[in-house]
Amino acid sequence: MHAEPGFFGWLAALPFSQAMRSSLWLYPIVEIVHIIGFATLVGSVLMFDLRLLGFAPQLPVRSLGGHLLPWSVASLALIVPAGLMMFAAHPQDFIGNPIFLLKLALIVTAGINATLFHRGVYRSVYAWNAGTAAPPGAKLHALASIVIWVAVICCGRLLAYT
Repeated sequence: MHAEPGFFGWLAALPFSQAMRSSLWLYPIVEIVHIIGFATLVGSVLMFDLRLLGFAPQLPVRSLGGHLLPWSVASLALIVPAGLMMFAAHPQDFIGNPIFLLKLALIVTAGINATLFHRGVYRSVYAWNAGTAAPPGAKLHALASIVIWVAVICCGRLLAYT
């Protein structure tokens, strides 16, 4: 599906965009970097969410989060530039693709879910940090997080076929 170049059409004229389209290896390399970053992000989020759902209750939630959060944040240094480069190579293909738009909406939803978790139920973490089950609200956020990130992965894969 192709949309009119419109607002994002200027991206296709950028030198790195042209290189992404003309090089045999550049786009696949950037895509691999994007996938490695995404695997790191989703892997660390999944480990944290599984702890909230009751796996490894002896691990302190705060310690686990303190270990995993830097990995999640660092992964963004791979994901964001690589994603922007892939988008800039074919903006007209992506911006008109409902799967791509759904993927972006899901990523925003994941961010909102994480923000609500940290500003809400996580504030009481000291009461359920280790050896205690997370409260239902934390489990709900964890379950939502897992479902959302799996959906993002599905959308990412489906982009190759739409």
